[in-house]
Amino acid sequence: MVAVIIACEVGFWVLLGAGLAARYLLRQKTLGAVLLVATAFVDLVALIAAVIDLRGGATADWSHGLAALYIGFSVAFGPTLVRWADERFAHRFAGGPPPTKPPKYGRGRAVYEWKLWFRAVVACAISGALLFAAIRLVDDAERTEALGGTLSVLPRIVLIWGIVALTYTVFPKAAKVVG
Repeated sequence: MVAVIIACEVGFWVLLGAGLAARYLLRQKTLGAVLLVATAFVDLVALIAAVIDLRGGATADWSHGLAALYIGFSVAFGPTLVRWADERFAHRFAGGPPPTKPPKYGRGRAVYEWKLWFRAVVACAISGALLFAAIRLVDDAERTEALGGTLSVLPRIVLIWGIVALTYTVFPKAAKVVG
């Protein structure tokens, strides 16, 4: 499973790079769009591999839990990452406007952090749903014990991310005064 997850991660970046290169360097907008959309299907490969492995009688281990986390976070943060890379690639190679940067201070930064927290909640919800589905699919507590351990990590991720967002709300950073 680890090799599949690594291959999926490499595949994501290869498709992302190829899609941006096709879009901006080769001026092939349709091909670029197809390659960028294909980045979403990389997650499907990880999911199918995990299901095949578990249905084949494998005992779930940390790598199966990692696959669920990879898929959840990729679905929740993938589109944002693609937009981030697209802005930078367009600016660097196609004369696009400078990339937008997240706010550094005050309310804007707090809102930005809460949006990231919400994406983390979505990622953990997707990961949790996949873990629950795998546990139900296998229906053998001994073979899925590791998945339960991964499930227990999800609320901690949400909590820690929420604490970070909360600190930007309660203790907002202020711009440094020059002079």
